[in-house]
Amino acid sequence: MTKLKIVPAKKIIKWLEEKGFKTIRQKGSHVFLQKEEFFTTVPIHNKDLPRGTILKILKDCDISKKTYKKEL
Repeated sequence: MTKLKIVPAKKIIKWLEEKGFKTIRQKGSHVFLQKEEFFTTVPIHNKDLPRGTILKILKDCDISKKTYKKEL
């Protein structure tokens, strides 16, 4: 099993917006996105997101790891 690709938060946000998620608000360094009943928070810091955070975002958005690896 290959590891997930680590990417910056802004790239994840842009990718989620292309998949239909809307930014509903931002509080400090956290962006809140929603699509229908799916809701997630993406922290924006000056470094790449850790794999655990990426996994949590994928789980919140009901997106498979396979889709993530293929599209990013």
